[in-house]
Amino acid sequence: MNLHQHKIAKELGVLAKQVNATVELLDEGATIPFIARYRKEVTGTLDEVQVSAIRDRITQLRDLDKRREAILKSLEELGKLSPELIEKINAAETMSALEDIYLPYKPKRKTKASVAKEKGLEPLALLIFEQNAIDLDAAASKFIDTEKGVNNMEEALQGARDIIAESIAENAEARAHLRDLFLNKGHFKSKLMKGKEEQAIKYKDYYDWSEPIKDAPSHRILAMRRAEKELFVSLELAPEEELAIEILNKQFLLANNSSAEQVELAIKDGYKRLLAPSMETETRVFTKNKADDEAIRVFAENARQLLLAAPLGQKSVIAIDPGFRTGCKVVCLDEQGKLLENTNIYPHEPQKKLTESAATIKQLVAKHQIKAIAIGNGTAGRETEDFIQKLNLADCLVVMVNESGASIYSASEVARNEFPDLDLTVRGAISIGRRLMDPLAELVKIDPQSIGVGQYQHDVDQTKLKKSLDDVVMSSVNAVGVELNTSSKEILSYVSGLGPQLAQNIIEYRNANGAFKNRAELKKVARLGDKAFEQAAGFLRISNASNPLDSSAVHPERYDLVQSIAKDLKCTLADLMTKEEIRKQIDLKKYLSEEIGLPTLKDILAELAKPGRDPREQFEKFEFASGVREISDLRIGMKLPGIVTNLTKFGAFVDIGVHQDGLIHVSQIADRFIDDPAKVVKVSQKLEVTVLEVDVARKRIALSLKGNPSNPIKRNNDKTETKNKEPQDMASMLAQLKSKFNA
Repeated sequence: MNLHQHKIAKELGVLAKQVNATVELLDEGATIPFIARYRKEVTGTLDEVQVSAIRDRITQLRDLDKRREAILKSLEELGKLSPELIEKINAAETMSALEDIYLPYKPKRKTKASVAKEKGLEPLALLIFEQNAIDLDAAASKFIDTEKGVNNMEEALQGARDIIAESIAENAEARAHLRDLFLNKGHFKSKLMKGKEEQAIKYKDYYDWSEPIKDAPSHRILAMRRAEKELFVSLELAPEEELAIEILNKQFLLANNSSAEQVELAIKDGYKRLLAPSMETETRVFTKNKADDEAIRVFAENARQLLLAAPLGQKSVIAIDPGFRTGCKVVCLDEQGKLLENTNIYPHEPQKKLTESAATIKQLVAKHQIKAIAIGNGTAGRETEDFIQKLNLADCLVVMVNESGASIYSASEVARNEFPDLDLTVRGAISIGRRLMDPLAELVKIDPQSIGVGQYQHDVDQTKLKKSLDDVVMSSVNAVGVELNTSSKEILSYVSGLGPQLAQNIIEYRNANGAFKNRAELKKVARLGDKAFEQAAGFLRISNASNPLDSSAVHPERYDLVQSIAKDLKCTLADLMTKEEIRKQIDLKKYLSEEIGLPTLKDILAELAKPGRDPREQFEKFEFASGVREISDLRIGMKLPGIVTNLTKFGAFVDIGVHQDGLIHVSQIADRFIDDPAKVVKVSQKLEVTVLEVDVARKRIALSLKGNPSNPIKRNNDKTETKNKEPQDMASMLAQLKSKFNA
């Protein structure tokens, strides 16, 4: 274990003792948010990213150890274990290196080599492989045996070459060299399948495409693989064959004689028949995993930004799920998001009941003292916004809300349990309204894959994706904190140390006994033991509790410390939390101990100043440009307000209020070279963009954030940047990319 910890420490640039402490906490069941927040002295102030990296790497290394043990056991049972082999296996640092060592001994199905060995041709193969000057014909003729199926000299030589070919293909050094060759000198090559020109139009770029494996970005790897899976293109991953053969010849050819000629033939056969397919499979797995990791990283970060979008807060809201033919679903919610009433209005064609619809909205606003109106940004969204704006409702915010995932929620078991007697569309409208009030609390009810910020989310490893998204949701929920007495089961489930069952138990306790009066009462909840309490308590808030610390992020384990500080300053806890002049008198050094260092003390002081502070930004109203509702309203050169809906490695998708998101290509994100849009913009960010190109027929919009969109981006060496240029014109690229992300 110590070796692992030193290895991880070196990789992450931290101390081994920090890794050791973190691993111990993780093994004890501590969550990442808890470790990062409440065990800073133990870990040396490692943040969530570092703790996550340690968790993932130690898991990887332990899996490697498990496989190592299994291989050693297998080889021992086979009677093949030698001190040299043990040393090699113990020295292997990657799974591929470990499997390469094991490959020659691995039980396998019948092969050409095994058949040749059964025919007694292994001695001939070994003789040839030595590449000494011998009479090859005479040597081969000794192995002719019609009873064994070796009818002539050529059949004997062929069998020997089969054995040599397999031996070369299973050589660990050769495999390592070729693995490196495939990754660093290999190319992706895709070709259109015959007769698929029209069906595969969204993959037009890959009809005849070649790209170095080492340079291919994740989105193109996943695109090519999807096109191959849909049988639109054939995909090959390989270096130039001559380069591979040259490497093998250099390693295995030892002479220039008739035996060496046989070895050379075996090398070519071994590469084409065994090594090349094996290496291609490995390279496919490696590049897919790498592309998955990048896509998941992008998706997770986008999800985090969406989850932590600014909340409107506790205000009475009307939420509208817009529609034309079927009308608009209207719901009224109180300050806690409770449904008060629902109805329909028909302000659009074909009914166009403007007067009745206006009267209904005005009556509901007055009746429920509505402070904001949330309008879904789907079909008829801008038209409904225009209708509401014309009502001139005083002191009433009108906000367009991203409704991605609302339909998923409305049909979910969560929604059915919440509103068993309501129509799907009504549930969807409720979700839109609650999303405005508190995006985090509402979005945790939806499968993160469905919230509209992914990149090939259905193509990547689903287990890895779920793990990453669960981490993001847990991190976000615990960063904000959760109100114990009002939160749903879904958001409670993501609190550190809880989970679905304990969350349900909390709800049942709350229903049976009323609101929690203090954090200590949590220990009365069924199956919520000391460990769960330790992990969860600091992230749960109780407003108006008898102990004011219960509304803060100060952990109960530090209540005595805060009480001591208050006692020393001769004040109450309330005074300590409300009066800055008192907090300024605190000498933090006085309260240092072996367990409590300055990081924790500073966190406590910050929390006392702003108990239960919400780390999210303050809500700011956003409005699309008036008079711009359809793509046909756009003109090149227009400057428009927009809001980022999705980020990818190649650009940012932006909603400008015309039903189709536009794309800011990475080359148009900034006036300087950047390789990742996330360095400049984020999901839900409000921007002013310039319209570059508009294709009304195909509904494609190209946008720019640059001061002068026509200026080329240059690197520091003053060469025009071309690395990130997509393989076709902007209009074609937009058509392709948008179709993929809608898939």
